[in-house]
Amino acid sequence: MSAPRPALKVATAQYPVGRPTSLDAWAAGVETWVAEAAGAGAELLVFPEYGGLELASTFGPAMEADLAGQIHAVGSLIDQVDALHVELARRHGVHILAASLPVHAADLGGQAVNRARLLGPQGGIGIQDKRIMTPWEREIWGITGNSAARVFDTEIGRIGVAVCYDGEFPLIVRAMVAAGADLILIPSATETVAGAARVRIAGLARALENQVAVVTSPTVGAAPWSPALDNNHGSAGVFVPADKGLPPNGVLAEGAFDRPGWVHATIDFEAIAAVRTAGGVRGRRDWLEQVGAAEADAAAAAGVEMVRVA
Repeated sequence: MSAPRPALKVATAQYPVGRPTSLDAWAAGVETWVAEAAGAGAELLVFPEYGGLELASTFGPAMEADLAGQIHAVGSLIDQVDALHVELARRHGVHILAASLPVHAADLGGQAVNRARLLGPQGGIGIQDKRIMTPWEREIWGITGNSAARVFDTEIGRIGVAVCYDGEFPLIVRAMVAAGADLILIPSATETVAGAARVRIAGLARALENQVAVVTSPTVGAAPWSPALDNNHGSAGVFVPADKGLPPNGVLAEGAFDRPGWVHATIDFEAIAAVRTAGGVRGRRDWLEQVGAAEADAAAAAGVEMVRVA
């Protein structure tokens, strides 16, 4: 199992939903985004939830309006999408959390899921499906959850991915931390300012209670042609425990609200580890003083799969 690096340079996207006319046009846009972040020294690049839905535009206006059909259409491109990200990760020597997209998952009996993928520079791919659906996903779109939680063991550390709403549930993230995660990624897509606030609050809370780093990445801007992503609000953030040697408000970096672009930060894992034993509080340790917490931690960690992503 890989230990975290002493420090890690991350770039997290405030990603505007585009309207690419072809797969090549979409790929050129992704290549530009990745080259910019890698060129600035980022070792880990984080894209948002459902950013892959912009691929619906490559099928024309009829598919843009066909919410149900998009799961089949966009999902059919996942192998090509992942191949591009693997090549970009290899070319630039980085890890990339690709924008999630809906797919009928053959490995889950064909059920529709919201699938995030972490891709490594040696061709590794780690899959994390969203586990708890919002009412809109569950009742309108027919997306399902309940897939396994995973921690990805990489050369840059042990990473958990809590897709948007999942990040609002402490026990989901706690299970990943109990299984060894040092860094939690929360890709998101929220159509309201309130939704963006919930993701931000969740990121700060998960960093505080687990004494780990948390990175959020939202879709931003208007896309009136998309029934799923017509309005998008948020800001990318890199959050850490508010304690000694770290920002007193827990915010290591944060972007301007709703403004497209990368947000960069260097995460000091040694400083975070130090507060677990010598900080003003010991939240990670003292979590276990809650009634039933030790037993719950052990059971939850046992249910998390450790997946190597090289």
